[in-house]
Amino acid sequence: MFYRWGHVAYRHRKIIPIVVVLLIILMQVFFGSKLGERLSQEGWEDPRADSTTAAVIEQEEFGRDNSGDVIVYVTAPGGVNDPAVFHAANEQINGLREQFPGEVASIRSYFANPNQQQVNADGTAAFAAIGLAGDGEQTLKDFRTIKPALDAIELPGDATVQIAGATAVADALDKGMADDIARAERIGLVFVAIILLFVFGGVVAAAMPLIVGILSIVGSLSLLAILAQYQQVNIFSQSIITLLGLGLAIDYGLFMVSRFREELDRLGSSHHSDEPEVVAEAVAVTTTTAGKTVFFSALMVGVALSGLLMFPQAFLKSVAYGAISAVGLAAIISVTMLPALFGMLGTNIDKWSVRRTSRSGRRLEDTVWYRIPAWAMRRAKSVAVGVSALLLLITVPMVGITFGGINETYLPPSQETRQAQDAFNEEFPAFRTDPIKYVVTGASNEDLVNIVMQTRGVTGLAAPLAPVHPTEDGTTVLSAPLADRNNGKDVVEQLRAIEVPESVSTYVSGTPAMEVESIEALLERLPWMALYMVLATFLLMALVFGSLILPAKAVIMNILGIGATLGFLTAVFVGGVGSGFLNFTPGPLMSPVLVLIIAILYGLSTDYEVFLVSRMVEARNRGASTDKAIKDGTAHTGGIITAAAAIMIVVAAAFAMSDIVMMKYIAYGMIFSLALDATIIRLLLVPAVMHLLREDNWWAPRWVKRAAAALGESGDGGKFAGRAVAGGVADGQAAPAMAGAGAAAGGGTRPADEVAIGEMVVDTQPYRSGVSVDEDSSLVPFDQLMRELEQRRRREALEQLKKPELER
Repeated sequence: MFYRWGHVAYRHRKIIPIVVVLLIILMQVFFGSKLGERLSQEGWEDPRADSTTAAVIEQEEFGRDNSGDVIVYVTAPGGVNDPAVFHAANEQINGLREQFPGEVASIRSYFANPNQQQVNADGTAAFAAIGLAGDGEQTLKDFRTIKPALDAIELPGDATVQIAGATAVADALDKGMADDIARAERIGLVFVAIILLFVFGGVVAAAMPLIVGILSIVGSLSLLAILAQYQQVNIFSQSIITLLGLGLAIDYGLFMVSRFREELDRLGSSHHSDEPEVVAEAVAVTTTTAGKTVFFSALMVGVALSGLLMFPQAFLKSVAYGAISAVGLAAIISVTMLPALFGMLGTNIDKWSVRRTSRSGRRLEDTVWYRIPAWAMRRAKSVAVGVSALLLLITVPMVGITFGGINETYLPPSQETRQAQDAFNEEFPAFRTDPIKYVVTGASNEDLVNIVMQTRGVTGLAAPLAPVHPTEDGTTVLSAPLADRNNGKDVVEQLRAIEVPESVSTYVSGTPAMEVESIEALLERLPWMALYMVLATFLLMALVFGSLILPAKAVIMNILGIGATLGFLTAVFVGGVGSGFLNFTPGPLMSPVLVLIIAILYGLSTDYEVFLVSRMVEARNRGASTDKAIKDGTAHTGGIITAAAAIMIVVAAAFAMSDIVMMKYIAYGMIFSLALDATIIRLLLVPAVMHLLREDNWWAPRWVKRAAAALGESGDGGKFAGRAVAGGVADGQAAPAMAGAGAAAGGGTRPADEVAIGEMVVDTQPYRSGVSVDEDSSLVPFDQLMRELEQRRRREALEQLKKPELER
């Protein structure tokens, strides 16, 4: 399938890029440009939870609680009651209602109606609470309309004005995420381009992955805009899509370009590499090998991310949809547009070189990517035990993980809105903008009195729960701030335990209750998500690898890597290690973010596992021994995987500079995981474990091997089917018709009829069938052996190969 598609892409090489670019431009023009106005700040709650039901009841009966939308916090060392300060504040704050009648619904100001609850004990601080008129997303739009006027408030003397409140915090978070995307596009792409230039040594080759990355981001954000038209899409998903989509798209392009240049070298070793048939074959083989791997890798990343759909929060669903579309589009562009571009460029892929690169005559045995796994395999038991113990040790801090919600502490301590909110919370704890609420329906006056008396006994509250005026049907809302924001679970459980008559219904709501219910949803569904991801990726890897042992090993490696990463993140973001240097406040994590990082890390780990092991399987299918397949596969992919990891790290590093703790958490998690994955796991632990497993690595029932073969190469491979890579087994890959030969021969089992020719070991049976010969336990095509023998001046071997008995 992939081989045939490669030839189709070559034949239509001038049309496919135009079609792809045109489609993405049209998507951007008609849909992508409307993304910003369709994104939401909401979606963190469980729509089926009690807190969500209570919020709907409250809004229907009493309207939206807008008391904490905007806080104008005034401080004056000489006292806020100083006539000049008092009158100036009153005039400018109250003037907002006349200036913005459509945006400002209410103003409860100390300066208009002095209330001792709105001024601190020494009279140096007071506030005004502004309620905005809009609901949902309109609230943020209203705030942005009045914000210039808020910033323009000036008071005499040394009096100062700071702006806080729930909507002000939401605006600061939103701005931080927008800055993250701009930083990634502005800084990340520059450093990625430098890495690609270093890896490929030429401008044209380096541009190919960048083209895939840019088109993928533009296209996926357009798809997100279409999705946002029909369901709630949280604004945070835009950052995740840019992070994942850009990184993976460039990685996929990197693998494709690298393999195409390798195939040009291989096929051009005995023909002019610029011959059309050579380029066509190189395109087809690249699509068959790297293209198939990219396709299944993206599929597995998508499967891992689809586990987020098990959770009820719209935030997680929107991130899942957006990230899956980004990864899928990156793979589609890589497998469609890149082969067509390769067909047009041919050897011009190396044009405009900025440094000389020598790919021919290089022995894999001399590379660090060959020597490190070889070293690990010689000390397999010690390496396997030592690395596993190290990963488990790094995982230990995870036992201290705690969960909370999104609030102003997700902004850096130096951010002005964060400072204003902190100061307001300290001076006026009873007016915190995230109170816990207790919604009661169907209560009589007597019932309500009993409920109020019970709620006044709830510990962990900064003030007794105070009811609003009940409606005729006995509906009311009792509200109070928490004395300790991290003590929400205990307070929620106390409120749930209050006894009420059967005719009365009660609901615990507010931000603390929403956070508790999110944690409960996490604990309930996370095991099912993990089981789904493991089973789905296991089956896909079994089909790609033709083995059941390799997928099981991959899952274990992934779990060890994710555990270590979560341990690191807990130590830093909950424990506070390095928080001062990184400019954030340590504290509880949002449970949805934990779910998100697990899905991302599992997908990325599987991604690199597929690229690494697929190359080992290729070597094995040509008849390589287990150890040789491990070393050759790691040597072929080591440099590329390292470059790919470096690119992802650079993209993640752009987001690691974010002002938003949540984004820092994900970015640093990716950086740590990728660094771990590309070094001690892929270069040390995987080779050591596979060496210990030996032949068991390749075990699978026959139906699995048949299914894997069916997903392999199709077609006869054309006139180049019998040619191997220049440089022999160490450098090469079999052409499409040959790649499955080892599997067909029984999964790489060494043939019986062998003839020793000098240092060579020739298997006569494959030669008699015109398939391949065996050198150093690895099957290579016969005509390449001819060239090697000639190059090494083994004329005596050539004479023996011409004997009549071998020509049968």
